Amino acid sequence: MSITILDCTLRDGANVVGKGFSAELTDMMLDCLTACKVPYIEFGNAGGIGAYEVAGFTNAETDEVYLEIASKYLNRGSALGMFLNAGRLQRKSVELAKNAGLDFIRVGADAGDGSKSVEAVKVIKELGLKAFYSQMKAYLLSPEALAEEAKMLAEHGLDQITIMDSAGTMLPSEVKAYVKALKNAVTIPVGFHGHNNLGLSAANALAAYESGADVLDCGLMGMARSAGNLPTEVCIAIMQRYGELKDIELFKMLTFIDTQLQAKMVKHHYHNAISPIDLVLGETGCHSSFVKKFESVSDDQEINLYQLITAVSAVDRKNPSDTLIAETAKTL
Repeated sequence: MSITILDCTLRDGANVVGKGFSAELTDMMLDCLTACKVPYIEFGNAGGIGAYEVAGFTNAETDEVYLEIASKYLNRGSALGMFLNAGRLQRKSVELAKNAGLDFIRVGADAGDGSKSVEAVKVIKELGLKAFYSQMKAYLLSPEALAEEAKMLAEHGLDQITIMDSAGTMLPSEVKAYVKALKNAVTIPVGFHGHNNLGLSAANALAAYESGADVLDCGLMGMARSAGNLPTEVCIAIMQRYGELKDIELFKMLTFIDTQLQAKMVKHHYHNAISPIDLVLGETGCHSSFVKKFESVSDDQEINLYQLITAVSAVDRKNPSDTLIAETAKTL
């Protein structure tokens, strides 16, 4: 079993600041995500490419500004793309994305509206970009009906399709049914995008993974519309427990969140529900009562706190001694 992730902080997460992140925050997050080797990154206006002028979603930078920022990160190994609401298709927008060097455009439409999206998929493919697709509000259709729509879209050259739980209403058993139905219907990668309205984003992502999903959507610190998405860092930590996503540099991402992103988002009244240190404690099984001991050695030796906790906990997470912590720090 293998899984990859698509980080959509800079698109869906932009809903927490209006319709789009500032140029500064966009640059910061693209730098982090590409440096940490996140495979797929979706960015731009929360309403998708073209929404600035077509839908009046002007509480954002323009598409041209976002694409200019992204140009610095095109050769770092991450696939970069933008979202496109199927109802706002403009050929010039797709051409703009193509000329800017993007890898994909992800078309979005409500489940059941797939036939209205075929033209967008055709234009994207015609211009040489990969065409991804989000079946928004997937729960509007039965798993069988959603799978039939996915099959129809795949026949038009689609490269990837995502089951989107837009209201965070699905239970893990339902996620499994939808993923299995689509996996039986198409040969292209199947993704899952789950919101956290019922507090089930992680459980639903696990259900999708266990049912054969190929891609999980996520956002830094869980940033997204409404109750948010599965946090990217949580997704990586969980999947690494399963032996997946080993190439992604989690500690680097956590350091970025702790030292830069959290403080920036506080100014936008956004609170990170799971801090980097608490995430590491959960991943390693280290009890929070030992944190001060680890912090002291980490500061003295100038080594990464998260790496130290992880290394020591692999040896003793019941009662890590001062000696073990100090000796482990020397090896790092």
